[in-house]
Amino acid sequence: MKKVVVIGCGAYMDGGYGCPGEWKCLKAAALGEGKFGEPSQVVAFLRCECPGRPLVANTGYAIKLCEIKPDRIHLSTCMVSAKPDCPYRKVEDLVSMLESKFGVEVVQGTHEWT
Repeated sequence: MKKVVVIGCGAYMDGGYGCPGEWKCLKAAALGEGKFGEPSQVVAFLRCECPGRPLVANTGYAIKLCEIKPDRIHLSTCMVSAKPDCPYRKVEDLVSMLESKFGVEVVQGTHEWT
């Protein structure tokens, strides 16, 4: 079973734009649906908070605290697909920063549900 970290958009979840929080991501991981492709264990779930400056450091801290190196990091569907786009960071830049810092594949998206 793959071990994954999920990062969600805090502003999107808090704003109630059709995402009540992490349950859709956690359900997709447990069932192996969407971008997970197989049942996966979520070892950390983080919320990116505007303007996103501490995201990489917070991800590292979460990995350190859980003491489990993830096989992948998933940027939630709300981070990747929400409109309007994040005004602070491009998804591709987040992927690049996280992959270079942690040496782990970063997947864009979690579930296919709206």
